[in-house]
Amino acid sequence: MARRLRLACAVIDRSFRCSHASEAAAEPLLGTASTITDWLLVEHPGPWGEHALRNARLPAGLGDVLRRRERELQIRVLLIRRHGRPTGGPRSCFAIHTGPDLAWMEHTDLDDIRDVAALDLGALGRGESVGLTPIDGVVFAVCTHGRRDPCCAERGRPLASALSDAFPGETWESTHVGGDRFAGNMIAFPHGFYFGRVDAGRGVEIAAGYVAGSIDLEHLRGRSCRSTDVQAAEHHLRTRHGLIGVDDVSVVEVARTGAETIVTFRTPFGSWWVRVRRERGPEERLTCHGDGPRRPPRFVVLGMEGA
Repeated sequence: MARRLRLACAVIDRSFRCSHASEAAAEPLLGTASTITDWLLVEHPGPWGEHALRNARLPAGLGDVLRRRERELQIRVLLIRRHGRPTGGPRSCFAIHTGPDLAWMEHTDLDDIRDVAALDLGALGRGESVGLTPIDGVVFAVCTHGRRDPCCAERGRPLASALSDAFPGETWESTHVGGDRFAGNMIAFPHGFYFGRVDAGRGVEIAAGYVAGSIDLEHLRGRSCRSTDVQAAEHHLRTRHGLIGVDDVSVVEVARTGAETIVTFRTPFGSWWVRVRRERGPEERLTCHGDGPRRPPRFVVLGMEGA
């Protein structure tokens, strides 16, 4: 009881910003994307609250259903909205499979947001069609979930505004995507490439590059369908050889022994293997409202060679 009281009475430094601290410490971005293969994006203008599916004022019971399906199927549900929070009319809904095989997206308009519960989310969890309309093109999700973390609002909203001007049909604000300390965060779908520490001007350039089929390596956190150790290995390989094409790198084999991982990749220059070791970084606060310092993982490259 006494410990709880001490924690409750502890003064939170509300001026602290996790993204500024992470940037000042030069925390590496590589290997930090959330590992999620299949996604459901549902338009809901908000307000979202701190925990979106619990606090976003969804119709009674819908948030609980979506949270349960997330856990059961290992998918991620994001609430999305257009910049400026327009209301009324049908709600957009996207089902997205990010790979590692062919990435795809499907879309529908929901007359009633409660209809999302009737979708075949089990199929999505298996990486199969939900039965919506297949769509080409891209979707950009920018985390602006300020009730979750102030950095997401302060750095995410200018990014969302600039992207909305440049790519109005493709850009959405979204709820929490993971890695608040890397704000501004954006995800490029259908491949699920995470980009972090993105400002408004750079975001437009990154988005334009992705539309043209290339990846910005400076801000790349990883691809969501890959585990974090494979993300890190891929980042090292892409950087070493300037492999910026979306499809320049594919995974052939992953072998793990303890903290070490060897990943064999196929590239336009033949097969390469990369060996990385998972370590613990220095202590840091991972969010603006975190309950104490933690030591997030970091990845060190141990070797890289043509296979």
